[in-house]
Amino acid sequence: MNSILKKIGPAIIVTAVVLGPGSILTSSRVGASFGLVGLPVIAMAALLMIAMVALAARLGVAYEGSLCSELASRLGRPVAVAIGLTLFTLVALFQSSNNLALIGGMEPLMGEGTLGLFTRSVILVVVNIAVVAILYLAQNLYNVVEKLMKLLVAIMILSFLANFLVVFASPRSFEMYSVQGSLDWLPLLGMVGTTFSVGGAFYQAYLVKQKGWCLQDAQKSLTDSVLSISILGGITAIILLTAWRTFYGNPAAPALGSVSDVARQLEPLFGAWAKVIFCTGILAGGLSSFLVNALIGGTVMSDSVGKGSSLSDGWPRHLTTVALLIGMAVALGSLMSEGSVVHLITFAQALTVLGIPVLALALIYLGTRSDLSEHAKPPKWVLTLTIVGFAVACVLASITAKTVYQKVFPNEESISLAISHSGV
Repeated sequence: MNSILKKIGPAIIVTAVVLGPGSILTSSRVGASFGLVGLPVIAMAALLMIAMVALAARLGVAYEGSLCSELASRLGRPVAVAIGLTLFTLVALFQSSNNLALIGGMEPLMGEGTLGLFTRSVILVVVNIAVVAILYLAQNLYNVVEKLMKLLVAIMILSFLANFLVVFASPRSFEMYSVQGSLDWLPLLGMVGTTFSVGGAFYQAYLVKQKGWCLQDAQKSLTDSVLSISILGGITAIILLTAWRTFYGNPAAPALGSVSDVARQLEPLFGAWAKVIFCTGILAGGLSSFLVNALIGGTVMSDSVGKGSSLSDGWPRHLTTVALLIGMAVALGSLMSEGSVVHLITFAQALTVLGIPVLALALIYLGTRSDLSEHAKPPKWVLTLTIVGFAVACVLASITAKTVYQKVFPNEESISLAISHSGV
């Protein structure tokens, strides 16, 4: 076990940011609605994610410069800025969902309706201040983030695995019946989007440089990608199977409208401790996404304008702070006035049409350059799966954008659904 842990490196940070509240919610919905049909979908999404992360890692160790600096030198600075700005905007606005997830994970533990607006606001402000303090006070920010993400992922594994074992050790309280009626396919597509996160994969190229890996570590980076993203797929499968066992075919099963709904519904079946453990996993997922999501936007934006890409540089930290503050402000606005942030979130959703596929295309472009030596070129299977992933990203982005445009004035529930389906 210790030897395996030593092989896990930068990609575990990608796993931590991808396995956030949206992934927990969508995999639970898929398990409740589609049952075991979702398992091969998880396997496919995880395989595409492995390839995308492995490609980004190879580019990180093969090129002397960072991704945006390499794109700027080949295609011009405006192209790099466009990529950085798109990713930063998505990250900053979607950071609001990470803020709201913290509240959603705490409420089932403290009692529904016990957290007033003032208390919620204070919690968000305190958490964001604490994260900003870590950004500026940590001597070696990368090491701090990697260790913290390993801890949070371990908490998620233990929490969701514990509930999985409790659920399958307990007899069903209902008889299975065939699910009738039309199914909502959006959660199934959303699970692909929250597992196959192109933005998270893009950041892997920066993480391997922060780790200090070079071309000689190419095999190490591939092993890291396979192991870490396999953990992502495994936890997602455990959550799906738990929801399948608990809700699928249950005539009394409620609609899973939020992550906290899943936790609350476990309480009458398996006791308060199961709910506590599940909520701990939810909070770990929210916190792991919280910091790294903002780091992705801040680092790539800084790199795109030529202000540095190392976590030891000032500008990545400054822009990460901006992303955190925007996310907090949007979340506070959402709590204070329902629908007050509709246009901002709708704009972020619309950006996925160009943003997410363009990130994948940028990775493919850099991975197929003729100036790469044979030793530096990514394996053919990685490139092939990445191209397939690019096509999938285009389909998912188009479906997400279509859903947003069809709802000019979406309500809070449709906004939450759109966020959970996107995945940075």
